[in-house]
Amino acid sequence: MFNFLKRRDLPTPTEALPGRSAPIPTAERHFINGRSLQPPYPDGMERAVFGLGCFWGAERKFWQMGDGVWITAAGYTAGLTPNPTYEEVCSGMTGHNEVVLVVFDPKTITYEDLLKTFWESHDPTQGMRQGNDAGTQYRSGIYVFGEDQRHAAEASKAAYSQALADRGYGPITTEILDAGPFYFAEDYHQQYLAKNPGGYCGLGGTGVTCQIGTGIAAE
Repeated sequence: MFNFLKRRDLPTPTEALPGRSAPIPTAERHFINGRSLQPPYPDGMERAVFGLGCFWGAERKFWQMGDGVWITAAGYTAGLTPNPTYEEVCSGMTGHNEVVLVVFDPKTITYEDLLKTFWESHDPTQGMRQGNDAGTQYRSGIYVFGEDQRHAAEASKAAYSQALADRGYGPITTEILDAGPFYFAEDYHQQYLAKNPGGYCGLGGTGVTCQIGTGIAAE
């Protein structure tokens, strides 16, 4: 989030840092609602994981959705190094993306609602960066749990690709992958902008509406 890295290619398995066997320390509870940050979560809850640039601002986008979002958490996924630290991720030598875990109640909020927030909260055409934040950890990504999420993600990508093209944007670079290990980021990253309301947020959307979900956002 401070432009540590200019590297735009992912490391190979032989290049990646070795990491560690034990998880790094993180917060026990969500700073805003006091709920347990880590599982087990209540029965009926589902998970979603999104990467859309600096996870400080990205996480805020999802906790601000309110009812139906049980917890959000900042973390790392889609890389090679087990249990990475923030500094290791920023080195570009773990392959991880900065992401947000969203645990949500599908009876109150839908996965499509989350996808709408994802697409409208960043520019998914920028490759290995988001705004001034350059590096592989800032790439756009959707990490899916099961075929229903994959189908919804792919359909939304196709629809939003057309909407962006109609407004003169280039092709979407968002990766859609099966969800792998999610590593919780360090305590100070969790709900960072609730703890530091004037803190850095480099996210900026395109202003193009994503026509999915239950609401229509203003352009």
